[in-house]
Amino acid sequence: MKAITFQGIEQLAYEDVRDPQLVAHTDVIVRVTAAGLCGSDLHPYFGREEGLDVGTVMGHEPLGEVVEAGPGVRVHTAGAKVVAPFTTNCGSCFYCQSGLTARCTSGQLLGWVEGGEGLHGGQAEYIRVPHADATLVAVPEGLDEAVALLSGDILSTASFGADIARVSDGDVVVVIGCGPVGLLSILTAFDRGAEVVVAVDRVPSRLDAAEVFGAIPANFETGQPRAVVDGYTDGRGADAAIEAVGNESATRLAADLLRHGGRIGALGVHTEPHLVLSPGELYDRNFSYAAGRCPARHYMPGSLDLAAREQDKIAGMISHRLPLSEGVEAYQRFAAREPGWNKVVLLP
Repeated sequence: MKAITFQGIEQLAYEDVRDPQLVAHTDVIVRVTAAGLCGSDLHPYFGREEGLDVGTVMGHEPLGEVVEAGPGVRVHTAGAKVVAPFTTNCGSCFYCQSGLTARCTSGQLLGWVEGGEGLHGGQAEYIRVPHADATLVAVPEGLDEAVALLSGDILSTASFGADIARVSDGDVVVVIGCGPVGLLSILTAFDRGAEVVVAVDRVPSRLDAAEVFGAIPANFETGQPRAVVDGYTDGRGADAAIEAVGNESATRLAADLLRHGGRIGALGVHTEPHLVLSPGELYDRNFSYAAGRCPARHYMPGSLDLAAREQDKIAGMISHRLPLSEGVEAYQRFAAREPGWNKVVLLP
């Protein structure tokens, strides 16, 4: 089969690789019909996350049709149209039962093979999915596949961000970063009852997109986001911040825009060694800070419902739908943050 594979830092290949095979009785093989290119894919691409084996099939956002199922599979049998979260999960361990599916004791991250162990990803014609019945979710009839695809990662991540930031009715919320996760965080903040969402970025096209999603845009390079926030809060600062970037400056900006007692929900994948906020600042300003890998499978039913309700708006966020054969170039242009390259979906 054809696949996008990792060949080293900033090096990928579109090449022939071995078709996946069933390993366990609860596995399925999915023929991939849509695969997302996610900002998180850039961490190994740029070497910010190390250890990925050369030859690993990239990607952790697959959707498609089950073409083969192990004898232990009861729900998602051949012919089922399914979408996968970015981590597999057994459905029965302590963490799965408590809703923290991303920390399943036997779960694995799609698209991560290290030292010969792990799972190949979904930017390919086929993918093997373990724990199929617990991991996969059926795609609702009539839902755009590229939109449904987002439930397995970034739409669920946005919902998780609204929850860990404890967004509630009447809140003024700031969203730091207006990439795909940030835009969907605007959507989920409103879905949780936020009255006002201020979206902070420096890229005009992203701020324009945030406005389409209903947010008040604020450019942190050319404007004064704090003044914008204060205009809606009598000078107190925002109630909650969803940080969707993953660096020190984004955390610092989120804190600077909050009132005393504010809550930060951090969704960005941070690779810096220390939190920019000191224990003293958390104490003195009564801040709450929450972070972590999204338990996407736990959120997916609700995310698919939200996707159906907001299909047109979410579909408008997808900037490119490209054949898999153009995946290497798509990575290069997406990684370079070329204007207009927002959410990319590859079509094997």
